[in-house]
Amino acid sequence: MPFVRVGYMEDQYTEKELPLISRCIMDALIEHFQVPAKDYFQVFHAHKQSEFYYSPDYLHVPRTDKLLYIQITLGSGRSTEQKKSFYQRLAKLLSTECKIRPEDVFVTLVETELEDWSFGNGLAQMIL
Repeated sequence: MPFVRVGYMEDQYTEKELPLISRCIMDALIEHFQVPAKDYFQVFHAHKQSEFYYSPDYLHVPRTDKLLYIQITLGSGRSTEQKKSFYQRLAKLLSTECKIRPEDVFVTLVETELEDWSFGNGLAQMIL
């Protein structure tokens, strides 16, 4: 039940690249978190340069204007090892499939509980 938000600086990625990025994220979610293929909810947000800020070298990671902020809200319960392997696989997929530098892949996971989700109709489908 992940919900994915991807933020990036406008004009850094094309309309042809965004679906590939989306697919890589979904493939990594399916592979490492066993997310069903139809559990596919993502939004992409382009930001003006004046709205997009980052440290170019925090924790000795050299970032560029092609930085992707990937925030994934998902149910809790994944192990630290699953998360670490997910981060590595996602960076590898984006590098291989989309030519995005691994240094420009910034990921946060926000864990929630089953009752924190409604997929429509005013229902909490995960706890019915």
